[in-house]
Amino acid sequence: MTVYQYKGRSARGQLVSGRIEADGEDAAAARLVEGGVTPIDILIARSQEASSAHQDLSQLTRQLGLGRPTTADLVLFSRQMYTITKSGIPLLRGLRGLGATTHNAVLREALEDVVDSLEAGRDLAASFGRHPQVFSQLYTSIIAVGESTGTLEEAFLRLSEYLSRDEQMQNRVKSAMRYPLIVVVVIAVAIGVITTFVIPRFAPLFRVLGNDIPWPTRVIMGASNIARNDWHLLAGAAIIATAAIRRYISAGKGRYRWHALKLRLPVFGKLAHEATLGRVTRTLSIALSAGMPMIQTLNIIAKTSGNEVMAERILRIRDAVERGEPLSRAAQSVGLFPPLVLQMLAVGEETGEISGLLEEVAGFYDREVDFALQNISSAIEPILIVVVGGMVLILALGVFLPMWNMIAKVGAAQ
Repeated sequence: MTVYQYKGRSARGQLVSGRIEADGEDAAAARLVEGGVTPIDILIARSQEASSAHQDLSQLTRQLGLGRPTTADLVLFSRQMYTITKSGIPLLRGLRGLGATTHNAVLREALEDVVDSLEAGRDLAASFGRHPQVFSQLYTSIIAVGESTGTLEEAFLRLSEYLSRDEQMQNRVKSAMRYPLIVVVVIAVAIGVITTFVIPRFAPLFRVLGNDIPWPTRVIMGASNIARNDWHLLAGAAIIATAAIRRYISAGKGRYRWHALKLRLPVFGKLAHEATLGRVTRTLSIALSAGMPMIQTLNIIAKTSGNEVMAERILRIRDAVERGEPLSRAAQSVGLFPPLVLQMLAVGEETGEISGLLEEVAGFYDREVDFALQNISSAIEPILIVVVGGMVLILALGVFLPMWNMIAKVGAAQ
């Protein structure tokens, strides 16, 4: 098959462009028309050899976990699927159109496979489930419930709203973390410049003191010598240490201890805890409102929570619910939520509005996280001031103490 570069008009008259594989220009035009795109221009993008090389490169990047669709891509896709299902457009036709117009290669190939899977007789959820790297287990489970209950459009609407809120929260956290990261990077660069270029200028002067060199100066000179002469050993040790730490925290007890440590960090620990609880409660709300069983929902949330400590507590809640305990009592037994949230859960169970109350709980945590993010700079500034002040103090003492000693010796000699 040959890769073609095309330009065309969508069903709404919008100008679209992209790439498509077909056996010829006529076949490419037929696929575009079938997907709801009116072709304007179709040109060969690359030869067969280049196409094969591109496919090999694309496969390698996918194996490395690169090129996956972002949350924004999935939000747009879910909204488009909601429009398709609500307007009554056949799924095959709609998915072909989305596959022809999406700009993400991994998502486009996944949708093409979904179309083939549907034509082979599988249902939509099973077809999505063939691509777990694109569509999460929660995503496919809600689609399955929507298919079985005839509320597929509502399922896509809930998913688009859920993913949109999740993306907004991630963007707010990244934005709040940008300032402290910039400060830390600048400090690291400044220390590197001083250690590598500034301190060696003073080293001959400091050696005049002989054994009277103060210990801050010895530390600085030692660090400077290591940075200049043994930097390759230092870099190798850093790489080995990083690999060892990453391997330790990737699975088992190391991963559990690392996630527990993240929840106990000053400032960031509380923020991570509340953000995770907000995501858990919103996921539970959308799953229950879609009609998913409680036990299945808790299993999925435990797998997708992103924190082993939280996952363990959610599984303990699941076990308690399996034994017949109410959700509020099960959550109270593991200490997952504060008393106010537990009271809201109990009211939701009594009134049969557990999904709506969970959405309120998620909103409560969103507001708490927003407030924490707005004040994170003021909370981090004392820590940064102490760290920067300590580094400046060591550098100042290391540079000025030997000078004061030399001045004192000269004054005593006179």
